[in-house]
Amino acid sequence: MASESGACGDQSSPSSSGYAAEGGSTSDEIQPLNGGGEWAPGKRHGEEDDGSQSWRNRKKHFIVLSHSGKPIYSRYGDEHKLAGFSATLQAIISFVENGGDRVKLVRAGHHQVVFLVKGPIYLVCISCTEEPFDSLRSQLELLYGQLILILTKSVNRCFEKNPKFDMTPLLGGTDAVFSSLIHSFSWNPATFLHAYTCLPLAYPTRQAASVILQDVADSGVLFAILMCKHKVVSLVGAQKASLHPDDMLLLSNFVMSSESFRTSESFSPICLPRYNSMAFLYAYVHYLEADTYLMLLTTNSDAFYHLKECRISIEAVFLKSNVLSEVQRSMLDGGMRVEDLPVDPSSRDRSASPHLGQNSMERVQSYVGMGGACGLWHFVYRSIYLDQYVSSEFSPPINTHQQQKRLYRAYQKIYSSMHDKGFGPHKTQFRRDENYVILCWVTPDFELYAAFDPLADKALAIKTCNRVCQWVKDVENEIFLMGASPFSW
Repeated sequence: MASESGACGDQSSPSSSGYAAEGGSTSDEIQPLNGGGEWAPGKRHGEEDDGSQSWRNRKKHFIVLSHSGKPIYSRYGDEHKLAGFSATLQAIISFVENGGDRVKLVRAGHHQVVFLVKGPIYLVCISCTEEPFDSLRSQLELLYGQLILILTKSVNRCFEKNPKFDMTPLLGGTDAVFSSLIHSFSWNPATFLHAYTCLPLAYPTRQAASVILQDVADSGVLFAILMCKHKVVSLVGAQKASLHPDDMLLLSNFVMSSESFRTSESFSPICLPRYNSMAFLYAYVHYLEADTYLMLLTTNSDAFYHLKECRISIEAVFLKSNVLSEVQRSMLDGGMRVEDLPVDPSSRDRSASPHLGQNSMERVQSYVGMGGACGLWHFVYRSIYLDQYVSSEFSPPINTHQQQKRLYRAYQKIYSSMHDKGFGPHKTQFRRDENYVILCWVTPDFELYAAFDPLADKALAIKTCNRVCQWVKDVENEIFLMGASPFSW
């Protein structure tokens, strides 16, 4: 059991991340789905308030406030300048609750206002991005989870003692953490798939890393995780301990967006909301390479020197076994590419295919140099049993960040539609619009989301999806962490 700690203590406040604020336009800035590109998280447009036209023009706001209407966090603008606006949101929530109901969604023109009440903490998203309600609510859940990771749910006791308690001092220096998480809502599939992705590695290399980490887990470490950016290299846990994918997302975001973790080895109290939302664990974090870092989690607040010795031992074995050099090579090589989709043996002789008309022949030939076979542009595959996913690298014609973001949003919408409890769940969907064809296929074992040229032939697209699934199956030892325990949640 993790040790419980008061959220009001000094140890709840990580040191400042060191990130500077960055300007931006009224559109949401984005980075590629696979995590590339440069983007500096931090407080955005701190000079704005709810009276600023520029603030009102932002497409997507996230606001956190207390049940007394005191502002806690805002994606854009200065929280203190938004005190009046926060009080209005609090009044709306209270008015509905006083009537014996709960407000979840308010529509106003092109805007959706989504509410999430978590005890004394209220979270609100105001969006005109046309994202589904379920997606926006899930994002608020993750934002709340990030707050709990820093403070634990025991922060509620502070509100019980003082309803007008001000949380902002406890969150000092964490703007970059929340900003980075919100940014990931526009590029990271883990935020809606509730799964994690692995760095592609040869099976023997990943197994070697797991064996090394397992020795540490047997010595009192709850979780030992080797990561490269947001991708898992290896993960082991103590017996009967399982790490939820959402916790992994929040933990990696916390580490990557805090500059202090990069500059020195760190030992920080953190809370894993899905593991135990009321108590702190302690995370030893050390960067072994520029983007490769080791996390050792324990329940022991005095374990720093023990974990330091474990890290030194692990690092020495990694260097001797070339694990770190293989990780760097994989980062340079990238992941799966639609252009590399193995050729379908049955289609080698196109003239012998009775179902393939001349128009389809010309269309298939026109796809050469533009994506993959039969107009395949991109795919995301999620293993339901492993709670892991793999997505292909981006290639032409999906070149720009804006195109990648549009595709991400399309995946979001079809995911929400596939899992709609009121009208689903569905097994397959085939959608065509002016941008692309989206084909989704859900089975008890996997989910596949694939994007094709908008003129793609339906029969050929279905056939191509079968080939993608077979391809993933053929290389699963390299792209997934095999043997990982499924999560019962």
